[in-house]
Amino acid sequence: MRLATIGLPAALALAVLAGCGPRRPAEQAQPRYTVGEPYQMGGVWSYPREDFALDTTGLASVAADARAGRRTSNGEIHDPAALSAAHRTLQMPALLMVTNLETGLRTTVRVNDRGPANPGRVVALSRRAAQLLGVPPGGAAQVRIEVVGEPSRALAAGLPTTEAAPLRIEAAPLGTVEQEALAPPPGATQAGRLRAARPLPGAGQAGAALAAATAAAPPLRLAERLERVPAQPGRLWVETATFSRRDMAERQAARLFGLRARVEALGGRGRGAQPSYRVRLGPFASVAEADRALEGTLRAGVSEARILVD
Repeated sequence: MRLATIGLPAALALAVLAGCGPRRPAEQAQPRYTVGEPYQMGGVWSYPREDFALDTTGLASVAADARAGRRTSNGEIHDPAALSAAHRTLQMPALLMVTNLETGLRTTVRVNDRGPANPGRVVALSRRAAQLLGVPPGGAAQVRIEVVGEPSRALAAGLPTTEAAPLRIEAAPLGTVEQEALAPPPGATQAGRLRAARPLPGAGQAGAALAAATAAAPPLRLAERLERVPAQPGRLWVETATFSRRDMAERQAARLFGLRARVEALGGRGRGAQPSYRVRLGPFASVAEADRALEGTLRAGVSEARILVD
């Protein structure tokens, strides 16, 4: 019996035909609005919440995951060439203006993931966003981050959400029973407004409002716009918390014995104004020193400590 042999051209043809078979379709982005539950990352617990007025400073890093194609925390597809970022507690998605305080370079990114894993970093930038802002891979840069309010609200109102909507319960008439409305906890009022603004599509005027919010929302992939403002590098501090009473602040500072924590009074200069008291360590001359101080503070059980630029 004679075995047939396949020449090189025929083998190549078979390989091409094999490559023409059905392929797995590329994963599609399914963006949704989410806040999420508390979680632990890098040994530290984080408590997500809605915040459309965030304005703070800290250290930025470059996202460690440079591969494209994985799904982010809110259902989008990670693309290191897009202007995106990870934040530990912000609602997703949100637009965040990031300014490199050392160079004065500024751009806007889309927060669509959780991170950074390092608790000493306030934001993790995609590879492209870091390139534009001059943040070196493996390094850190002093930044100021500000939520861009109205576009972020439009994103929240125009996307489907997995957040639980409040239950509607029919109640009997109150009659002569007196009641008092208490102020909601921070973020609860805004959360209620956002969920109420997301009706089912096609529900008359409500559906039209949803369509308008969706149309006003920024696109999934942001255009690259880079500004330059005056550079304002500062000194690095580790701040733990702010208290309404000095004795409580001093009690926390005492827990950080050996780390040279200090208590500073804030405000309270106007008539009748009550001061607050913050606990701080520093200033530090380098990122490495600030990181060591933060690590010691976290080991002492002060989990809310963070690195700030001032």
